[in-house]
Amino acid sequence: MSTPTDDLPSETSGVPRPGGLRTFYRIDDEAGRTLHCEQGEGQVIVYNTPTIDDEADLLELHNIDYHTLQSSLDPDELSRLEFEHDHAAIIFKRPKSFCADDNFLLKLTSTGVFIYEDYLVVVMPDDAPLFEGRVPFQIHSTQDIILRLLYQSISHFEGHLKAINMLSDSLERRIITSMETKYLLNLFALEKSLVYILNSINSNAALLDKMKAAAEKLGFDHEQTSILDDIAIENQQCLRRSEIYAQVIAGLMDARASIVSHNLNILIKHFTIWTIAIMLANLVVGIFSMNVRLPLPMESDMWPFYLINILAVGSAIGVFWLSRVRKW
Repeated sequence: MSTPTDDLPSETSGVPRPGGLRTFYRIDDEAGRTLHCEQGEGQVIVYNTPTIDDEADLLELHNIDYHTLQSSLDPDELSRLEFEHDHAAIIFKRPKSFCADDNFLLKLTSTGVFIYEDYLVVVMPDDAPLFEGRVPFQIHSTQDIILRLLYQSISHFEGHLKAINMLSDSLERRIITSMETKYLLNLFALEKSLVYILNSINSNAALLDKMKAAAEKLGFDHEQTSILDDIAIENQQCLRRSEIYAQVIAGLMDARASIVSHNLNILIKHFTIWTIAIMLANLVVGIFSMNVRLPLPMESDMWPFYLINILAVGSAIGVFWLSRVRKW
């Protein structure tokens, strides 16, 4: 099979160039999966973090519109389906892999799939693996690859939602005993992530509806159209789950902020009781240490010293006892 990749400079699969990575895949029809291959032998060309030279190749060799190409690299771009005279362009949203440096903010990105008569061009702004995990169907055509990419995106969203649920539970347990706003700010970051995830899943839902309407034009047969319907249902379930998580986190955010404030008030109350107890003890010692005549022996006995200390300690203990009895 001859594809436009035959005109490109010789390059082996998976060999990175400065600033970018170009990978080639072919469809193993017997095994029903995709395999790495050499340039010119496959039906899928993947551009990861394309360089300026890669973008020039995409514009000239594959006749991709510049605005559409930049949209596939823009994390803020919405999902959409477009038809050109020699290819179709699909831009869909997917999550980025979570990084500890993101501080609980789960980021999203876009991916562009350009569909030609006998091959695909996939443009990704990062170096995430293209084919990961399992799918409930085999790969026998480029249309199956498109369905796999969409299914993987939904599975990735579901994994992010599970991670958000686990992180929010962990943060809630820490907030119960915390007097800092650090964990509360982490929850705010999760809530912000859920807003972006909701918008992306909803954007993908609109894309799936357009693809179902244009299934015949995209080359989907009856079985592939049925799989597309199943993927749309999975996306709707993922959308509903993200809405529930967003409502739970947003609805209890004020309560969690009140818990942090309440914990701080309890700490201030305890410090106030300690301060009163110490001040009362100092008052007792101060009264007996003034330069005035007292009806107590002067230097002949030590019992006045011990009496004064007992009165001071007793006054402090009395304050603590009273705070317990009155439940201050």
